[in-house]
Amino acid sequence: MTANMAKDADRRNWEMMGFAMLNPSVLGFRMAKLKIGDIVEIETGKGLSYAQYTHWHKQYGALLRVFGNFYDIRPGDFDELVKSKPKFMCFFPLGAAVNEGVVSIVDNVALPSEAQKFPTFRAGVIDSATRKVGVWRLWDGEKEWRVGRLTAEQRRLSIRGVWNDILLIERIESEWTPETDPT
Repeated sequence: MTANMAKDADRRNWEMMGFAMLNPSVLGFRMAKLKIGDIVEIETGKGLSYAQYTHWHKQYGALLRVFGNFYDIRPGDFDELVKSKPKFMCFFPLGAAVNEGVVSIVDNVALPSEAQKFPTFRAGVIDSATRKVGVWRLWDGEKEWRVGRLTAEQRRLSIRGVWNDILLIERIESEWTPETDPT
């Protein structure tokens, strides 16, 4: 094999690996087929909890409305649950979590009208000395604008971020809400 042939083989291998990362099915992985409205079952130390997949954002991925109820067994109907106000919303690597068995899709329910519009989030950089955000910004999924200090109503907005399963479960179990967040 010549040096050029070896380089071509390496290039093809790297291209194939890149393609496989974009399309894991070429390696035999089966990707979850997610649909807006999917009901996500999350096992916690306090029981089963649920979320609803509402939007896909090109940068942050799957957006979940997370409900704060705990159940010993799976409810037979999720219509009433999705009509209730969520405790918070967060972005979450839903496809990967379903593929790994971390969470399960257990139903699909139409989004209530108030959940169809992409929500506004708050965002800011935490000062390492004070552990507080000095200047808050609001974000509607497309544009961001500076607001400085938050009003009481703005404190209820979810905080923009992508959470892993550990943080998601911790926040559900502790009954965390955006307005009680210390930042």
